[in-house]
Formats: sequence, C-alpha cells, structure tokens
Amino acid sequence: MYKCCVEGINYEDFFRACGMPDTFQSWFLINQLHIWMCLVRLKPEGKDGQYLYRKLVSIMWQDVEARMKIMGQIDSTVVRESLHELVQEFYGLIFAYDEGLLSHDRVLAAALWRNMFHDNRTDAVQLASMVEYVRRQVQHLDGLDSKEILETGQITWLPLRTPKQQEPFLYHTY
Repeated sequence: MYKCCVEGINYEDFFRACGMPDTFQSWFLINQLHIWMCLVRLKPEGKDGQYLYRKLVSIMWQDVEARMKIMGQIDSTVVRESLHELVQEFYGLIFAYDEGLLSHDRVLAAALWRNMFHDNRTDAVQLASMVEYVRRQVQHLDGLDSKEILETGQITWLPLRTPKQQEPFLYHTY
C-alpha cells in the first residue's frame, strides 16, 4: 500500500496545482495526504485494518528517514530533530484532515490551503479542485474491496483532475 502511495502519484501535477516547489517538504505533504486517505479507508476494517494502519505509518517513517539521509551529509541529531517535527506535523495534519472530511468543505479547504498551498495567490478554483479531489478519492477508496485491500495492499488513485478540469482556463483582461 505504501508503494502505491509513493509510486502511484504524479507529484508534478500536485506541485503545479498547489504552487509547491519541488522539495522534500512538498513531497512529504503530498505523500502524507495520500497516506492519510489510506488510513481513513483502513479505520473501519477491524483488527486487520488496525494492523495495516500501523504498518503503513511505520513504513512511511522508515522511508522518510531513509530519504532524509540520502539527501546529503545530515547529522544524525538533525535527522532526529527533523523527524520529530515531521511527526508532530503528521499528526496535526491527520487531525485537520479528519475534521475537514467529517465537516463542511470549508473546513477541509482550510486544512488543505494551510498545508498544501504555499503560493499566497491560490485562487478559489484551485482550492475547490483539491477539495473535490480529496472527496472523490476517499469515495473511490471506500468502494474498493476490503478483502483485496487487506490481502494485497493494492490501491489505485484517481487522477488529480477530472477530464473536465483538464480543459485550459481562459483568462480575460478587461
């Protein structure tokens, strides 16, 4: 399942859509969003879902730490401090996204805007598209077969934009 999250996402689409730089932090935020959606899907699956939930989070942190070490000559103290900060961020984002999912689109939009959009010029259309993506994706994951998910961990992701959203925007200057 973790491999599906890391390799099944077109990060470039998210970088463009959210105005994110191509950095480790942006990768982490995009990856975390998709891990969170998997965790939402696993919650109702009883003991097997709880086991996979814990395993998915554990594998994510192993990968994050390994990627941090690959990035360069980073002191182990810096890695440990950075991981501590990322863990706090992770659990804060899970809470914010859960609240948004269970609440109104405005609450989800606020959580996504605070965490995914680094460009202050984000417009309502971009933000609404991201809210729609999260809601479509969670619904899609809910429709996947529980037995298949628990036995194989295989999941699929919908594209960030629907075919209608792929159409270019026309801006008019008056």
